[in-house]
Amino acid sequence: MTVRPVTVRPVTVRPVTVRPLARRPATRRPVRGSERGAGGVLAVALIGATLTVTLLGVPLLALLAVGQSVQNAADAAALAAADTASGAVAGFPCTAAAEAAALNGASVVTCTLDGLISSVTVARTVAGFALTSSARAGPPA
Repeated sequence: MTVRPVTVRPVTVRPVTVRPLARRPATRRPVRGSERGAGGVLAVALIGATLTVTLLGVPLLALLAVGQSVQNAADAAALAAADTASGAVAGFPCTAAAEAAALNGASVVTCTLDGLISSVTVARTVAGFALTSSARAGPPA
């Protein structure tokens, strides 16, 4: 095995020149400090939007629940009138319907009898909205 001689080259060092930084033109992007607080504004906007949707959505959903309650009152009133008309319960059919509707927080608008079949319409006013519902009841066919 033969060993080769290693040649070392001299390293030349070049002088470093430092140039002064040039000023940025005015048309470039604004300085980073001008965007401070943008996240806070976005968070406030999102919270405001969430509150607005909540404040509008909750009463509308409550009206849906009240609408179902009015339908239940109509069903109960029609059944009470049909039971009274068939003789299962003593009294007058439309009076029984009015009492059943009042127990459910509604009032009878119309009450008609066709033999043993009763048709009842009830109404309830909630937050300025008049909710009405109708139901029919009678003996099985």
